[in-house]
Order: sequence, then structure tokens, then C-alpha cells
Amino acid sequence: MRRLPPFFALRALEAAARHRSYSRAADELAVTHGAVSQQIRRLEAELGERLFERRGNAMVPTPAAQRLATELGHGFDVLQNAVAEFAAGAERDPLVISLDPQFANRWLPTRLAKLLADPAGANLEFRVEERRADFTTDGVDAAVRYGGGRWDDVEARHLFAETLTPACSPEVAAAHPMREPRDLLTAPLLHHGYRPWRLWFNAFGLEAPPPRPGMVFDDSVMLVEAAAQGLGVALARSGLIERDLAAGRLVRPLEGVASDLGFYIVWRADSRKLRRIHALRDWLVAEARD
Repeated sequence: MRRLPPFFALRALEAAARHRSYSRAADELAVTHGAVSQQIRRLEAELGERLFERRGNAMVPTPAAQRLATELGHGFDVLQNAVAEFAAGAERDPLVISLDPQFANRWLPTRLAKLLADPAGANLEFRVEERRADFTTDGVDAAVRYGGGRWDDVEARHLFAETLTPACSPEVAAAHPMREPRDLLTAPLLHHGYRPWRLWFNAFGLEAPPPRPGMVFDDSVMLVEAAAQGLGVALARSGLIERDLAAGRLVRPLEGVASDLGFYIVWRADSRKLRRIHALRDWLVAEARD
């Protein structure tokens, strides 16, 4: 394997030769005069040849050092152009977002036009999927996940916490008046396999009634739809019922209780599209806050 001198030492040589000054090279590289001088001495020791001579206030490169500095300058231009092209690709390529299905189907649709009208919404590609994106082999740049906010190898920003709230159709609310938590003890309850009613009843010092024969759901969207169709009272995630509440298909007869889970936007800190991810993150955070 071919071994090269340290990259910064080569940059110091090229800048000093171009400016004929260690001080101006130091200003360009945002380091001290002493740092440039040290890098040049280290390079001279490694190459076994003197690289600069002092003439008055100028540091003049030797002919060999000047030839090397010129070639280095060409090389740095190639590197700079490659990085610029890479960065342009990050702006030009779609920003691929993996979305939790319930977030995509319930929370985002009413805000989609507003997002696409914002610079943060430019050139987005949405993927609605149950699986967890890995950001390395699937081409995903960022994701909205539901959970506790602790995932390895990614940055996470909280969007909003959810409450677990009773929700039912207006007809069910009229047929079963619910003015205080104990009134739910005799109401027809719909059950979710992973979010039992005891989470809500315990918060009010009540013991949840045993499940009566009926439908049990493992999908939150299907649970909400069953409630909207008048089949009973669901313990619904607040982020999933906004649209149905606004349309009058659902009502909240009683207050909700806090959940320890919520929605987060996550991304890799080393993504080449970091500027665009941060813009989308900031938009989502602001929208969730509103």
C-alpha cells in the first residue's frame, strides 16, 4: 500500500508555496503560524529535503517544492470538485423517508399539502412500511418511528407524545352516558391486544373490568374504525383519531392518560443529506408542536 505524508502537511506546503508566507497560509487554513511551520519541518524530515528558503519577509519554495505544490494544487482541485459533485447529488437525489403506517395514514395526510409547499418538502420519496429501516442497505435517509425513542446507531428527535384516550361514535356516547371514569365500567369496550384497558383504568384508581366476549384487535387503525362504526369504546392513540374527531365520526367522552410511547423522526448522523434531513425534522417538530 502506497504511503503518503499527512494530508494536512501537504495542504500546508501547497498554501505556503502559493502565498510565499507561512502566516498567510496559516490564515487560510485557520491555524497558527507555528502549526504551519511545524508541518513544513515534519514534511522536510520525512522527504529528506529542504522545502523553503527565507528571502526577506518571504518564504520561497525550492524548485522541487514548487513543482510538488503545483501538483498538489491540481489534486486538491480534483478533490474539491468531487466533493462538490457529491454534495450536489445529495441535493438533487430524492430524500427517502420511511414512515410508520399509522403516522402516514392518520397524522400526515391532512398536513401533506402544507409540507409539500414548504422547502423542507421538496423532492421527497415516501415509503410506508411496517419494517424498521436500516439506513445502510435500503436507501432510506430518515424515518418516522413509533416507540420509546431509544434506537442504536441513529439520532432521534421527539415529535409528539401520545395519550391513550377513550373514543367512540356519537351514537355510542349518547346510548352510554360517560361523565366520569367509573361510567366506562359498564360501557361496551373494544380491546387492543397490546394496550389493555387497565392502562387507563389504573390511572383513575379503578380496576379494569375483565374483557367480555367480543372483538380484540392488534391493529390500532382497525380498532379506531370499529369505534367509529359504533361497535364500542376504544382506548385509542390520540395521534390516530384527529381526523375522525374533526369529522365528527368520533368523540372523546373522557380524558386520556399519558403514554410512554410516541412518534420520533430518526436519521443517521453521518448522512450526506443531513442539511435536508434537519430541515424536514424542524418542519415536523414545529407542525407537531402546533
